[in-house]
Amino acid sequence: MFNDIGPLELVTIVVLAVLVFGPDKLPKVIQDVMRTVRKIREFSESAKADIRSELGPEFKDFEFEDLNPKTFIRKQLDNDELGLKEIRNGFDLKKEMADVTDAVHSRDTDTSASGPSSSSGPSALSGSSGDGRIDMTKKPGEPGKDDRPPFDADAT
Repeated sequence: MFNDIGPLELVTIVVLAVLVFGPDKLPKVIQDVMRTVRKIREFSESAKADIRSELGPEFKDFEFEDLNPKTFIRKQLDNDELGLKEIRNGFDLKKEMADVTDAVHSRDTDTSASGPSSSSGPSALSGSSGDGRIDMTKKPGEPGKDDRPPFDADAT
């Protein structure tokens, strides 16, 4: 209950209790506090038992600690019924990235092979070929032109 109280804090509490209540009344105050704590515990245990009995037999293994969000999420993620481990093991990122890279490179070679190599018609100016495809390959522009966007000091 008081796991985060250190020895110095405990001594401080005892000294304050002696100063406030006095050495002659302190044992009675401690007894009253302990009696109150026991009554609160008994009340909470009886309330838990009443709730369990009202929920019925399908909730007999219900734990109130599971209502804590951290505990609930940890318990659900540790549960193997969801199949998360199979999903993680079945997903190979390197393979997926290789497939995407192959698809992109094969797409580039297909469009460059079927696209116009050098035509001077209006379709070459608009960037599309005669068959309705758009040539997406990077064309060399002016040799001295910088491809970086302009620097905007206000944007950073």
